[in-house]
Amino acid sequence: MSTITWKVANLDRTLADGRVSTVHYTVDARSDDEVYSAGAYGSIGLEGDVVTPYADLTEETVVGWVKAALGEEKVAEVAAALEAQLTEQATPTVGSGTPWS
Repeated sequence: MSTITWKVANLDRTLADGRVSTVHYTVDARSDDEVYSAGAYGSIGLEGDVVTPYADLTEETVVGWVKAALGEEKVAEVAAALEAQLTEQATPTVGSGTPWS
């Protein structure tokens, strides 16, 4: 198991009205023992009217927008991919190198 954290890295907005047009986000996964970590970065454009004034936005609200825009299936895919990376770190299936020093 792991802990997965969604965060907002940056927002693109129109200065005249404060409308957010693009959200840049990160998704971090950390194993429960905190030995292994993996991450992802993405950007998503927002459509429609954003009714919350820019100054009143919270990270929780914007992460909710991102997850809603991506959809449950894509959110689950991101989590599964990060979980797979953590599993590969903990129990590698591939390696690289040479047999000599």
